[in-house]
Amino acid sequence: MMVTFISQCEKKALNRTRKVLDAFANRIGDNTWQTIITEDGLITVKKLLRQTATKNTAISCHWLRSRSRSELVWIVGNRDKFNSQGMVPVNITQKELFMDIISDKPRAGVIYANTKLQPLTDHLFAVGYVAEKLYEKLLPEKIDYAKTAFIAGCLHDLGKIDPRFQEWVVDPKKKDYVVEDGQHIDNKKFSFEDHPRHHEISVLLYELLDDLDLKFFNPDNKKSIKHAIYWHHAKPFRKEEKKFNDYEKIYIKFKNNLKEQSFENILEKVVSLLKRVCDVDHKYRSITESSILLETFKEKIDLDKISTLEGKSLPNYKNYKSEDLTLENYQSQIRFNAENNIIRSCVISADRLISKLSASDLQISIQDKKLNDLVENHLSIIKDSNLCSQIETSLKSFPDQERSKKQNEIANLLVDKKDIAVLSGPAGCGKTKIGLEWAYLSKAKQIIWICPRVQICQGLFTDLISEQYLPNARIEINTGEFKFTNKWDSLTPENEYFSGDIVITTIDQILNSIITHTKVDTLINYLNAHIVFDEFHEYVNMPAFNLLFAELVECKKQQGKMSNTLLVSATPHYFYLKQILDIESYDVVAMPSFNQRKYKIEFKIFDETKQDDSNPLYQKQRAKTFIISNTAITAQKSFIWNLKNENAILFHSKFKKSDKNELFKSVYESFKEDGQNLYDILRSGPIVQASLNISCDNMISEITTPENSLQRLGRLDRFGKNNDVNIYSIAIPESIHQGKGVGPCAKFLVRNFEFGSTKEWYKFLQSELSDKPFELSWLYEQYEKFYKSDNAKKFIESDLIGSFKSSIKLIDYKVIDPIVIPSKKTNLAKRAKISKNSLRGENRFVQMAIINLNNLNQPEFLEQYAYQMPINEREDFDNLTASKDEIEGYGNSVRNLLAHMQKKHHNILGTKKAYKDSILLNEARDPEFPIYLSYTPNDLLRVGGERERHNYAIYYAVCDRQPIGAISIKQLNSNEE
Repeated sequence: MMVTFISQCEKKALNRTRKVLDAFANRIGDNTWQTIITEDGLITVKKLLRQTATKNTAISCHWLRSRSRSELVWIVGNRDKFNSQGMVPVNITQKELFMDIISDKPRAGVIYANTKLQPLTDHLFAVGYVAEKLYEKLLPEKIDYAKTAFIAGCLHDLGKIDPRFQEWVVDPKKKDYVVEDGQHIDNKKFSFEDHPRHHEISVLLYELLDDLDLKFFNPDNKKSIKHAIYWHHAKPFRKEEKKFNDYEKIYIKFKNNLKEQSFENILEKVVSLLKRVCDVDHKYRSITESSILLETFKEKIDLDKISTLEGKSLPNYKNYKSEDLTLENYQSQIRFNAENNIIRSCVISADRLISKLSASDLQISIQDKKLNDLVENHLSIIKDSNLCSQIETSLKSFPDQERSKKQNEIANLLVDKKDIAVLSGPAGCGKTKIGLEWAYLSKAKQIIWICPRVQICQGLFTDLISEQYLPNARIEINTGEFKFTNKWDSLTPENEYFSGDIVITTIDQILNSIITHTKVDTLINYLNAHIVFDEFHEYVNMPAFNLLFAELVECKKQQGKMSNTLLVSATPHYFYLKQILDIESYDVVAMPSFNQRKYKIEFKIFDETKQDDSNPLYQKQRAKTFIISNTAITAQKSFIWNLKNENAILFHSKFKKSDKNELFKSVYESFKEDGQNLYDILRSGPIVQASLNISCDNMISEITTPENSLQRLGRLDRFGKNNDVNIYSIAIPESIHQGKGVGPCAKFLVRNFEFGSTKEWYKFLQSELSDKPFELSWLYEQYEKFYKSDNAKKFIESDLIGSFKSSIKLIDYKVIDPIVIPSKKTNLAKRAKISKNSLRGENRFVQMAIINLNNLNQPEFLEQYAYQMPINEREDFDNLTASKDEIEGYGNSVRNLLAHMQKKHHNILGTKKAYKDSILLNEARDPEFPIYLSYTPNDLLRVGGERERHNYAIYYAVCDRQPIGAISIKQLNSNEE
């Protein structure tokens, strides 16, 4: 390829970069180089430039695709030296050009909301009104509560009365100034380190204006108003956050920064401003009685109230407490947080809608009373949707049998539920079809189908785009990895995300609406669509997810008859439904199984310290058998043990992205109904246990929770074709059989808050099972009976409370305060980084060398890494991630891989920079800076050779048949998990 390098370096960086570029390319100008180079050579150039990069470095690389077209490949250093295409500005001017002349000049005495010169009076009323109408449309059964959204909207930007803001907003140079997080002062000499932002001033003013004696709003309403005002913008990142962490400190900072005006004068202006907002409200609604806004604040402010501000905390983003709480307390906390979510989302959505208008358009909308049109247009997500007719056509294609009639009956029962509908039923009973029929009967225009894992999304997407279901509808998959519509590799344009007739997504994408600022208006789309939560039982023991999922359900529940929400699971966890979601077991609609085949459960007691043929998870198996373990490492080691004896495929979560996708397709094609039978055996982690439409004739499962046990059983003779009794073998470690919580399996269950309920489920099955085979319907009856057992409830509640306490710690630590960190503006597209607020765990991008395990006794360390960095920064990495705990050795200094690697890492890469663990971990959120968990033999020679290989180094294992995935060399020869 022919490339051009352009330098905008300054000072010492100029000579350093010239030396590198002169070695690889021909200089064709003072700051320009050109050459023909290979991809490997280009990667080397980038690496060398990065090693010497400073703040004065700025190099762009362009690939000359033709005489008339070039493409930006990458930029090293300061991106602000280039535009989004990597081009260099050659001149600037501060003169007023003809096309920039502003016709609408600011007027003296008018207080403005933004650089579009919307009067703050109009802006506040319009945001309050639109927020109120959004709330009424989405929650018609709670119209009284819409007044809370109106008040929050009318008060959200009171802080823009700040003289410093008004000086900035009328500056003609700021016309059409827009930032992602609203309008804020951005003068170079100005800093929010010592000045409150407008939403902080707004919540302070409301605190002083609020009349506590008024009975119009109850205390929770007022808390929600404060929450929406304070959190309608993300919290700014400050080096010294303690300067602004309560009302008094905001007051002191604001008062000290006032120049000519006094704080009392500001309060008088606020009251006058609000009276004008009330006048606009009167005229717009044509009302004669007092405005509700007037009843919300004092016209004469008691300055003594300032003394009560001392130490008074600002609104928390999430209100959860773990001290001495019962499950009923958790219910009330979930309900309160859900209400905050809705009001905040309505206010922010209204703010964004109004802020898009010009000042004149806003004035016309108020004069002509057209604000309702904004609401209607915003809620018309899917116009002229033909989803129902598509579903109707699909339903007619199914045979008119007893099974279809029963599915129709179940769908009608679900439609009749007063708010949240719950569908249960054994695997293979047609829950997906029932979900579609429920949507059809309830006249859905759009379905958002929410899954707990990407693999479930993949399986559902594959099913729904098939000829059997909805080949002519717009089926969209939207996860972190996949964004396609109607077929794999058909990328969805970014401006069409979440616009499909059916959007299949993970809960992570939806949770962004209640744990972030930028995606908050997604909650409006969520409330406006039909929602299906598939395999919702998986959230029950997942820290943070179990509470935040309950918030999402509560948000829909408050819509009453308009909730249009379906929870789907073969194992609905009746205890969580009742105690947390307040849904009774008799409200669950069960689809009976039409699979009349016989099943039998066998318990295989074993010594888990032995990893040989005495372990049922390691034993050689006959054809069409699934072996499902609780962890990826068990699946990997059992696969390696039987490598020469079985025609098996291995599938788990520790593969790089491309391998995981290919193996998923192979598993599905081999074991689906009338599949290709490419493999005899599937050895897997829990990744295949739910919603994958695959089947086997025999199954061995490691002991697990009631939900996981039945989900895994759902892959055994899924299509009811076996005449022989289907044997479901459950591998029970000897220690758990004896009731002890020791050993790798028990520790795994304890770590996941599942040990108590799992152990009790094992006892329950022992007491209920006999030697006689049973049908699936009988086992599901036992599952429901288990949840009615008083003894079981004690262990289930204990596990659940343990999980909730962990959830609160995670929410307090991770979430979930939306924070904005100021950054230099750039239009360049960047690869996605791992969020600091990820709830899935502390993962980092990693790199590792490859090890070949064709012969376990003589592993071969290859001169190759798991993946290569692409030359074009717009291309995705075929990356790998690992948990922070795994990298740091779970707090064990002997295993601390990161500490060992950081001592060697920069010697191997040829730089003298000394890095700390924390710096490496922070940089590894970016795929360009992975943490190396192992090195190739040649790279190890630079730091002492084979003896420097860490005992716990993690390699990417392969064999001739397939990739094996990330595995520690220590784990290959031990029973560690």
